[in-house]
Amino acid sequence: MADSSVGSRNVVFISKATPGDDEFVLWLAPRLEAAGYAVYADILRLDPGMRWRQELTTTLQSKAVKMLLCCQDSSLARNGVQEEIGIAEDLVKELKDPQFIIPLRIQPYKKVFGIGELQYVDFSASWADGLNDLLDALQKQNVPHDALQVRISPNWEQYRQRNAIQIKNEPEALTSNWLRVVEIPDTIRYFAPTGSVDHSALQKAAGDFEYHAQAHERGFFSFASLDDVNAKLPHIGKFEVLHEIDALSFVKDGFPDRLIKGRDASNWVQSIFRKAWEAYARKRGLLSFAYSSDIAFHVARDQARIGQRFGWGTQGEKRSSMLRNIAKKHVWSFGVTAIPSFWPYYHFKMKSRVLFSEVSGDEAGSVVGDKAAQHRLRRSVCKGWRNPQWHGRLRAFLEMLVGDAPYIDLAVGSADQIKLESVPIFFTSPVTTDLPDQIDDAAEEVDETTIIGPPADEEDDE
Repeated sequence: MADSSVGSRNVVFISKATPGDDEFVLWLAPRLEAAGYAVYADILRLDPGMRWRQELTTTLQSKAVKMLLCCQDSSLARNGVQEEIGIAEDLVKELKDPQFIIPLRIQPYKKVFGIGELQYVDFSASWADGLNDLLDALQKQNVPHDALQVRISPNWEQYRQRNAIQIKNEPEALTSNWLRVVEIPDTIRYFAPTGSVDHSALQKAAGDFEYHAQAHERGFFSFASLDDVNAKLPHIGKFEVLHEIDALSFVKDGFPDRLIKGRDASNWVQSIFRKAWEAYARKRGLLSFAYSSDIAFHVARDQARIGQRFGWGTQGEKRSSMLRNIAKKHVWSFGVTAIPSFWPYYHFKMKSRVLFSEVSGDEAGSVVGDKAAQHRLRRSVCKGWRNPQWHGRLRAFLEMLVGDAPYIDLAVGSADQIKLESVPIFFTSPVTTDLPDQIDDAAEEVDETTIIGPPADEEDDE
């Protein structure tokens, strides 16, 4: 007879080998949960970084009311499974439950010491028949369950879907949304007024400075030259350069002489980079729109007609993409938020955005002001766009801005600029996956040239 302490346990513990038993366990576990049992299997329950062997052992020793043992030769040969059998054998004695271990025969297997004489539940011919027999066995052995409080974890199916994507040992070329920074000014300068000035006016002037600045104490940091500063800010006063610092060292280490930490310096320079991009985008006539945490710049009617295609790509591999079109009775416009970053190297991350406006005649009217409506339109119109389409629009957006020029120049002085490559960084993954080559049926606008090249009646730009 089983010990009364078994009543304090309620977990059906599945002992398995990874990955050989994963498919079976992903099928079995939710069906046991549907019958009201609490199920544990390490396929899901272990968080990244967790001391997983300790959790397995604790669950088996302290919470398990039964151990279901996946049995096939390859699984029973695994060290981890053998360790769990050893723990379970001790529990058989401790709980006085000779049926604590229930072998599940997935494939015919050779007898293993400790479980060779145990009666197994046969799943080898039919998983469905095996499940019926297992549920009968659990019922007869009074394993605690509650058919009225069923909770099936959604993680089983989510894990199955992730695991269904097979990794292939073949390299794959990937297009990023990063633009590499290839040049910045060598020096950043700290400017201070030579006489007394209104502090609030100075701070405002630094914020509005054409070549961008970061106010600090009685002055400000900028990449601009002294001549630029005195030419643009005469209404504030006359300035002098108190410090000239190597720009890369400033970002990395700060400026100890003025007790400025590297993190603060990095944030300030990122702010100057961001302002430089925003000034460039406004000068090009892009439409700015403030999102919850940042600003994006979208293609406006002056840059692109509705339905107009823009070519992109290298010669011989030309593609084309739309940057504005009509969908769901609204005009959508592609745009980006540019986010500067200094790790692992200097770059701008171009975050793709889509903005919706009302239709006015044949063109865009007022921007849809309701954020919830913008969100609904974005989910509806864009949900069928695959990664190649998003990347294609980004490439078309960049070529619209610079044409064939290899760089984007962001002015931070009359003779100084931040220089970005105008083509995103390409990566090569050492492996690839087989993903379905299809677009959601609900896709509103399918821009096929993003994927397969221009239509037959559309000539490539040579």
